[in-house]
Amino acid sequence: MTGVKKNILVTGRPGIGKTTAVLRAAGILKSLGYSVGGMVSREERVRGVRTGFIIEDLMTGARGYLAKAGPGPGPRVGKYHVILEDLESVGVAAIERAIEEADVVVIDEIGPMELYSEAFKRAVARALDSKRPVLATIHIRARTYPFTRSILSRADVQLYTVTLTNREGLPRVLASEVERALKSLQLRGGGDKTRGETL
Repeated sequence: MTGVKKNILVTGRPGIGKTTAVLRAAGILKSLGYSVGGMVSREERVRGVRTGFIIEDLMTGARGYLAKAGPGPGPRVGKYHVILEDLESVGVAAIERAIEEADVVVIDEIGPMELYSEAFKRAVARALDSKRPVLATIHIRARTYPFTRSILSRADVQLYTVTLTNREGLPRVLASEVERALKSLQLRGGGDKTRGETL
């Protein structure tokens, strides 16, 4: 295949549905028999108030905190302090595991909090350079930071922006693009279902 880009990135304003789009795309890929690993971040809310962000390993279910509101050790982003230990022991480990064991690597999100970790940046770079397709979310102001700006300049990156008008159909588009990359890379393994069905 020509013109296939293996690293599919999703951006958009906060709360627009980036993580939801990626998780739905991952679900479609899993239904086709592909294995999906990596890390995803979710809001933690208490009585409707956001109190932090939880990270989860998609392969093992391991969880930790990316950040918590209020005072605490670690770098600060707005009202949150970043918990580097959990980011690296759960998030970075999830990315590394996915590179070795999964068909598709999910990284949610490549953003200001995560960029405080050099181990995270190394894992992202390794994933992007690997023979595995990457499906990731990236901060809306990614061009502000040298590391994320360099990611957007890669020739093997395709960037999609989530909007109110495209977010319902976008997961299928993302899954289709990742499957095209999988086929072009001739990856094998993971899942029992027949692959190659039309998305």
